[in-house]
Amino acid sequence: MSRTRIAVAGAGVIGQEHCKLIGAHPEAELAGIADPAPQARDYAAGLGVPHFPDLESMLDTVAPDGVIVALPTGLHLSAGLACIARGLPSLMEKPVAATLKDGFELARASEAAGIPVLVGHHRRHSADIRLARETVARGRLGRIVTVSGMWWVDKPDAYFDVAWRREEGGGTLLINLIHDIDCMRFILGEIRRVAAFTSDRVRGLAVEDTASVSFEFESGVLGGFTISDAVASPYSWERASGQALYFPHQPENYLFIGGRDGALEVPTMEHWHHGPEGGDWQNELVRETLPLDGSQTYENQLAHFLKVIDGEETPVIDAEDGARTLAVLLAVKKAAKEGRVVEVAEMLEGV
Repeated sequence: MSRTRIAVAGAGVIGQEHCKLIGAHPEAELAGIADPAPQARDYAAGLGVPHFPDLESMLDTVAPDGVIVALPTGLHLSAGLACIARGLPSLMEKPVAATLKDGFELARASEAAGIPVLVGHHRRHSADIRLARETVARGRLGRIVTVSGMWWVDKPDAYFDVAWRREEGGGTLLINLIHDIDCMRFILGEIRRVAAFTSDRVRGLAVEDTASVSFEFESGVLGGFTISDAVASPYSWERASGQALYFPHQPENYLFIGGRDGALEVPTMEHWHHGPEGGDWQNELVRETLPLDGSQTYENQLAHFLKVIDGEETPVIDAEDGARTLAVLLAVKKAAKEGRVVEVAEMLEGV
Protein backbone atom coordinates (compact mmCIF):
# COMPACT_ATOMS: atom_id res chain seq x y z
CA MET A 1 0.00 0.00 0.00
CA SER A 2 1.38 3.41 -0.97
CA ARG A 3 2.08 5.88 1.81
CA THR A 4 0.56 9.35 2.07
CA ARG A 5 3.17 11.96 1.17
CA ILE A 6 3.15 14.95 3.53
CA ALA A 7 5.26 18.10 3.13
CA VAL A 8 6.18 20.29 6.10
CA ALA A 9 6.55 24.07 5.94
CA GLY A 10 8.63 25.38 8.81
CA ALA A 11 11.46 23.42 10.43
CA GLY A 12 11.37 24.98 13.88
CA VAL A 13 10.73 23.07 17.08
CA ILE A 14 7.16 22.00 16.29
CA GLY A 15 7.90 21.51 12.59
CA GLN A 16 10.65 19.05 13.45
CA GLU A 17 8.29 17.18 15.76
CA HIS A 18 5.84 16.82 12.91
CA CYS A 19 8.67 15.46 10.75
CA LYS A 20 9.49 12.85 13.42
CA LEU A 21 5.85 11.81 13.69
CA ILE A 22 5.53 11.45 9.92
CA GLY A 23 8.74 9.42 9.79
CA ALA A 24 7.46 7.05 12.48
CA HIS A 25 4.04 6.46 10.91
CA PRO A 26 3.79 3.38 8.68
CA GLU A 27 1.26 5.02 6.35
CA ALA A 28 3.00 8.41 5.96
CA GLU A 29 6.08 9.66 4.15
CA LEU A 30 7.87 13.00 4.52
CA ALA A 31 7.87 14.54 1.03
CA GLY A 32 9.90 17.67 1.67
CA ILE A 33 10.68 20.57 3.99
CA ALA A 34 10.32 24.28 3.21
CA ASP A 35 12.18 26.78 5.37
CA PRO A 36 14.63 29.53 4.34
CA ALA A 37 16.95 29.01 7.32
CA PRO A 38 20.35 27.41 6.51
CA GLN A 39 19.95 24.99 9.42
CA ALA A 40 16.70 23.79 7.86
CA ARG A 41 18.61 22.75 4.75
CA ASP A 42 20.98 20.73 6.93
CA TYR A 43 18.07 19.22 8.84
CA ALA A 44 16.36 18.12 5.64
CA ALA A 45 19.60 16.66 4.33
CA GLY A 46 19.94 14.66 7.54
CA LEU A 47 16.52 13.18 6.94
CA GLY A 48 17.25 12.53 3.27
CA VAL A 49 14.36 14.66 1.99
CA PRO A 50 14.30 17.63 -0.41
CA HIS A 51 14.68 21.12 1.04
CA PHE A 52 13.15 24.27 -0.41
CA PRO A 53 13.51 27.94 0.56
CA ASP A 54 9.76 28.58 0.27
CA LEU A 55 6.45 26.77 0.44
CA GLU A 56 5.22 27.32 -3.11
CA SER A 57 8.35 25.99 -4.81
CA MET A 58 8.15 22.89 -2.61
CA LEU A 59 4.49 22.27 -3.43
CA ASP A 60 5.05 22.67 -7.16
CA THR A 61 8.09 20.40 -7.16
CA VAL A 62 7.19 17.51 -4.86
CA ALA A 63 3.38 17.56 -5.34
CA PRO A 64 2.55 16.13 -1.89
CA ASP A 65 -0.80 14.69 -0.81
CA GLY A 66 -1.05 17.07 2.15
CA VAL A 67 0.85 19.82 3.93
CA ILE A 68 1.63 20.66 7.55
CA VAL A 69 2.12 24.40 8.02
CA ALA A 70 4.31 25.27 11.02
CA LEU A 71 5.32 28.75 9.85
CA PRO A 72 5.06 32.03 11.79
CA THR A 73 1.41 32.95 12.31
CA GLY A 74 1.59 35.94 9.97
CA LEU A 75 2.27 33.56 7.07
CA HIS A 76 -0.64 31.21 7.76
CA LEU A 77 -3.14 32.85 5.42
CA SER A 78 -0.85 32.95 2.39
CA ALA A 79 0.37 29.41 3.08
CA GLY A 80 -3.16 28.10 3.49
CA LEU A 81 -4.32 29.78 0.28
CA ALA A 82 -1.34 28.34 -1.60
CA CYS A 83 -2.33 24.85 -0.44
CA ILE A 84 -5.99 25.37 -1.33
CA ALA A 85 -5.07 26.67 -4.79
CA ARG A 86 -3.27 23.38 -5.43
CA GLY A 87 -6.06 21.24 -3.99
CA LEU A 88 -3.97 20.16 -1.01
CA PRO A 89 -5.45 19.58 2.47
CA SER A 90 -3.40 21.26 5.20
CA LEU A 91 -2.82 20.98 8.92
CA MET A 92 -2.36 24.56 10.07
CA GLU A 93 -0.61 25.07 13.40
CA LYS A 94 -2.46 27.25 15.91
CA PRO A 95 -3.58 29.97 15.94
CA VAL A 96 -5.30 29.59 12.59
CA ALA A 97 -4.16 33.06 11.48
CA ALA A 98 -2.74 36.33 12.77
CA THR A 99 -6.12 38.10 12.65
CA LEU A 100 -9.78 37.13 12.64
CA LYS A 101 -10.11 38.63 9.16
CA ASP A 102 -7.37 36.33 7.90
CA GLY A 103 -8.83 33.34 9.72
CA PHE A 104 -12.28 33.76 8.20
CA GLU A 105 -10.82 34.49 4.77
CA LEU A 106 -8.99 31.17 4.96
CA ALA A 107 -12.17 29.46 6.15
CA ARG A 108 -14.21 30.86 3.26
CA ALA A 109 -11.56 29.85 0.73
CA SER A 110 -11.44 26.35 2.17
CA GLU A 111 -15.21 25.95 2.02
CA ALA A 112 -15.53 27.41 -1.48
CA ALA A 113 -12.86 25.09 -2.88
CA GLY A 114 -13.88 22.06 -0.87
CA ILE A 115 -10.28 21.67 0.35
CA PRO A 116 -10.06 20.98 4.11
CA VAL A 117 -7.93 22.90 6.59
CA LEU A 118 -7.34 21.15 9.91
CA VAL A 119 -6.19 23.52 12.69
CA GLY A 120 -3.51 22.22 15.04
CA HIS A 121 -5.30 22.57 18.36
CA HIS A 122 -3.82 19.21 19.24
CA ARG A 123 -5.61 18.72 22.57
CA ARG A 124 -8.85 17.95 20.71
CA HIS A 125 -7.14 14.67 19.82
CA SER A 126 -6.16 13.89 23.42
CA ALA A 127 -7.95 10.97 25.08
CA ASP A 128 -8.75 12.96 28.23
CA ILE A 129 -10.26 15.95 26.42
CA ARG A 130 -12.27 13.70 24.12
CA LEU A 131 -13.58 11.67 27.06
CA ALA A 132 -14.49 14.86 28.95
CA ARG A 133 -16.54 16.01 25.97
CA GLU A 134 -18.23 12.61 25.70
CA THR A 135 -18.97 12.49 29.44
CA VAL A 136 -20.66 15.90 29.32
CA ALA A 137 -22.55 15.07 26.12
CA ARG A 138 -23.89 11.82 27.58
CA GLY A 139 -25.27 13.70 30.57
CA ARG A 140 -23.23 11.83 33.16
CA LEU A 141 -22.67 15.05 35.11
CA GLY A 142 -26.24 16.24 34.68
CA ARG A 143 -26.83 19.84 33.75
CA ILE A 144 -23.45 21.58 33.66
CA VAL A 145 -23.24 24.51 36.07
CA THR A 146 -19.63 25.63 36.18
CA VAL A 147 -16.06 25.02 35.04
CA SER A 148 -12.79 26.03 36.67
CA GLY A 149 -9.24 25.60 35.46
CA MET A 150 -5.63 26.66 35.79
CA TRP A 151 -2.47 26.59 33.72
CA TRP A 152 0.51 27.39 35.92
CA VAL A 153 4.06 26.82 34.69
CA ASP A 154 7.46 28.37 35.27
CA LYS A 155 9.02 29.40 31.97
CA PRO A 156 12.73 30.19 32.37
CA ASP A 157 14.04 33.70 31.73
CA ALA A 158 15.95 32.39 28.70
CA TYR A 159 12.61 31.61 27.04
CA PHE A 160 12.15 35.35 26.58
CA ASP A 161 15.50 35.90 24.89
CA VAL A 162 13.55 35.44 21.64
CA ALA A 163 12.38 38.94 20.70
CA TRP A 164 8.81 38.13 19.57
CA ARG A 165 8.04 36.53 22.95
CA ARG A 166 8.56 39.92 24.59
CA GLU A 167 6.27 41.73 22.16
CA GLU A 168 2.52 41.99 21.58
CA GLY A 169 1.11 38.54 20.95
CA GLY A 170 4.03 36.83 22.67
CA GLY A 171 2.46 36.58 26.12
CA THR A 172 0.85 33.61 27.79
CA LEU A 173 -2.62 34.46 26.46
CA LEU A 174 -2.03 33.93 22.75
CA ILE A 175 0.64 31.27 23.17
CA ASN A 176 -1.00 29.20 25.90
CA LEU A 177 -4.51 30.25 26.98
CA ILE A 178 -5.81 29.80 23.45
CA HIS A 179 -5.44 26.02 23.92
CA ASP A 180 -7.50 26.05 27.11
CA ILE A 181 -10.18 28.21 25.49
CA ASP A 182 -10.35 25.74 22.62
CA CYS A 183 -10.71 22.81 25.03
CA MET A 184 -13.53 24.51 26.92
CA ARG A 185 -15.34 25.35 23.68
CA PHE A 186 -14.90 21.75 22.51
CA ILE A 187 -16.25 20.29 25.76
CA LEU A 188 -18.88 22.84 26.80
CA GLY A 189 -19.89 24.79 23.71
CA GLU A 190 -19.66 28.41 22.66
CA ILE A 191 -18.56 31.19 24.99
CA ARG A 192 -20.81 34.25 25.00
CA ARG A 193 -18.82 36.87 26.93
CA VAL A 194 -15.69 37.31 29.02
CA ALA A 195 -14.07 39.50 31.65
CA ALA A 196 -10.36 39.48 32.45
CA PHE A 197 -7.43 40.91 34.37
CA THR A 198 -3.80 40.59 33.25
CA SER A 199 -0.49 41.39 34.90
CA ASP A 200 3.14 41.77 33.82
CA ARG A 201 4.49 42.41 37.31
CA VAL A 202 6.69 39.33 37.59
CA ARG A 203 8.99 40.09 34.64
CA GLY A 204 7.98 43.62 33.72
CA LEU A 205 7.91 42.83 30.02
CA ALA A 206 5.54 44.30 27.43
CA VAL A 207 3.52 41.06 27.53
CA GLU A 208 1.43 39.55 30.30
CA ASP A 209 2.77 36.75 32.49
CA THR A 210 -0.42 36.16 34.51
CA ALA A 211 -4.14 36.45 33.86
CA SER A 212 -7.48 35.73 35.50
CA VAL A 213 -10.46 35.21 33.20
CA SER A 214 -14.20 34.75 33.73
CA PHE A 215 -16.41 33.16 31.08
CA GLU A 216 -20.12 33.00 30.45
CA PHE A 217 -21.10 30.27 27.99
CA GLU A 218 -24.12 30.47 25.71
CA SER A 219 -25.60 27.56 27.70
CA GLY A 220 -25.48 29.65 30.87
CA VAL A 221 -22.49 27.82 32.33
CA LEU A 222 -20.17 30.14 34.28
CA GLY A 223 -16.46 29.52 34.53
CA GLY A 224 -13.10 30.87 35.55
CA PHE A 225 -9.52 30.22 34.51
CA THR A 226 -6.20 31.48 35.85
CA ILE A 227 -3.03 31.27 33.83
CA SER A 228 0.57 32.14 34.61
CA ASP A 229 3.92 31.29 33.06
CA ALA A 230 5.69 32.38 36.27
CA VAL A 231 4.54 29.73 38.77
CA ALA A 232 6.27 26.46 39.66
CA SER A 233 3.49 23.87 39.75
CA PRO A 234 2.17 20.62 38.23
CA TYR A 235 -1.15 22.27 37.30
CA SER A 236 -1.08 22.38 33.52
CA TRP A 237 -2.38 20.04 30.85
CA GLU A 238 1.16 19.41 29.64
CA ARG A 239 2.46 18.04 32.95
CA ALA A 240 -0.78 16.56 34.23
CA SER A 241 -1.76 14.63 31.11
CA GLY A 242 1.60 13.17 30.16
CA GLN A 243 0.63 13.88 26.54
CA ALA A 244 2.85 16.86 25.76
CA LEU A 245 6.10 16.62 23.85
CA TYR A 246 8.56 18.31 26.20
CA PHE A 247 7.26 17.91 29.75
CA PRO A 248 7.61 15.22 32.44
CA HIS A 249 4.39 13.52 33.50
CA GLN A 250 3.30 14.45 36.99
CA PRO A 251 -0.28 13.23 37.47
CA GLU A 252 -2.55 16.02 38.62
CA ASN A 253 -5.56 17.95 37.35
CA TYR A 254 -5.95 21.30 35.67
CA LEU A 255 -9.63 21.43 34.70
CA PHE A 256 -12.71 20.85 36.85
CA ILE A 257 -16.23 20.54 35.42
CA GLY A 258 -19.23 20.69 37.74
CA GLY A 259 -22.78 19.56 37.05
CA ARG A 260 -25.98 18.96 38.99
CA ASP A 261 -25.25 15.23 39.19
CA GLY A 262 -21.51 15.15 39.54
CA ALA A 263 -18.08 16.63 38.89
CA LEU A 264 -15.19 15.64 36.65
CA GLU A 265 -11.46 16.24 37.09
CA VAL A 266 -9.32 16.40 33.96
CA PRO A 267 -6.98 14.70 33.05
CA THR A 268 -7.12 12.09 35.85
CA MET A 269 -10.78 11.61 34.86
CA GLU A 270 -11.97 11.26 38.45
CA HIS A 271 -15.77 11.33 38.30
CA TRP A 272 -17.42 12.28 41.59
CA HIS A 273 -21.12 11.51 42.07
CA HIS A 274 -23.63 10.20 44.61
CA GLY A 275 -24.18 6.87 42.92
CA PRO A 276 -27.50 5.33 41.87
CA GLU A 277 -29.17 6.17 45.19
CA GLY A 278 -28.56 9.90 44.79
CA GLY A 279 -27.87 12.30 47.63
CA ASP A 280 -26.82 15.82 48.46
CA TRP A 281 -24.04 17.77 50.17
CA GLN A 282 -24.39 15.82 53.43
CA ASN A 283 -24.04 12.42 51.75
CA GLU A 284 -20.86 10.70 50.76
CA LEU A 285 -19.69 10.84 47.17
CA VAL A 286 -18.49 7.98 45.01
CA ARG A 287 -15.19 8.48 43.18
CA GLU A 288 -15.07 6.67 39.85
CA THR A 289 -12.06 6.81 37.53
CA LEU A 290 -13.16 6.89 33.91
CA PRO A 291 -10.80 4.80 31.73
CA LEU A 292 -8.70 6.41 29.01
CA ASP A 293 -7.75 4.54 25.85
CA GLY A 294 -3.98 5.05 26.22
CA SER A 295 -3.61 6.78 22.85
CA GLN A 296 -1.17 9.62 22.24
CA THR A 297 -2.36 13.10 21.27
CA TYR A 298 0.04 13.94 18.46
CA GLU A 299 -0.17 10.46 16.97
CA ASN A 300 -3.96 10.77 17.02
CA GLN A 301 -3.74 14.15 15.29
CA LEU A 302 -1.58 12.78 12.49
CA ALA A 303 -3.84 9.74 12.07
CA HIS A 304 -6.83 12.06 11.78
CA PHE A 305 -5.01 14.27 9.26
CA LEU A 306 -4.26 11.23 7.10
CA LYS A 307 -7.98 10.44 7.04
CA VAL A 308 -8.77 14.07 6.23
CA ILE A 309 -6.37 13.88 3.29
CA ASP A 310 -8.02 10.66 2.10
CA GLY A 311 -11.48 12.18 2.47
CA GLU A 312 -12.53 9.65 5.10
CA GLU A 313 -13.06 12.28 7.83
CA THR A 314 -13.75 16.00 8.08
CA PRO A 315 -11.47 18.13 10.29
CA VAL A 316 -12.28 17.88 13.99
CA ILE A 317 -11.48 21.61 14.01
CA ASP A 318 -11.59 23.44 10.70
CA ALA A 319 -10.48 26.98 9.86
CA GLU A 320 -13.76 28.60 10.90
CA ASP A 321 -13.83 26.71 14.20
CA GLY A 322 -10.21 27.75 14.81
CA ALA A 323 -11.11 31.36 14.04
CA ARG A 324 -13.91 31.22 16.63
CA THR A 325 -11.42 30.05 19.25
CA LEU A 326 -9.21 32.99 18.27
CA ALA A 327 -12.21 35.33 18.61
CA VAL A 328 -12.67 34.32 22.26
CA LEU A 329 -8.98 34.83 22.95
CA LEU A 330 -9.07 38.30 21.39
CA ALA A 331 -12.17 39.09 23.48
CA VAL A 332 -10.16 38.19 26.59
CA LYS A 333 -7.36 40.53 25.56
CA LYS A 334 -9.85 43.32 24.85
CA ALA A 335 -11.64 42.79 28.17
CA ALA A 336 -8.38 43.05 30.09
CA LYS A 337 -7.24 46.13 28.18
CA GLU A 338 -10.51 48.02 28.45
CA GLY A 339 -11.57 46.84 31.90
CA ARG A 340 -15.04 45.70 30.87
CA VAL A 341 -17.09 42.66 29.94
CA VAL A 342 -16.70 41.90 26.24
CA GLU A 343 -19.19 39.99 24.12
CA VAL A 344 -17.49 37.54 21.77
CA ALA A 345 -19.94 38.70 19.09
CA GLU A 346 -18.16 42.07 19.13
CA MET A 347 -15.03 40.43 17.83
CA LEU A 348 -16.91 38.74 15.00
CA GLU A 349 -18.52 41.87 13.61
CA GLY A 350 -17.46 42.56 10.05
CA VAL A 351 -15.47 39.37 9.51
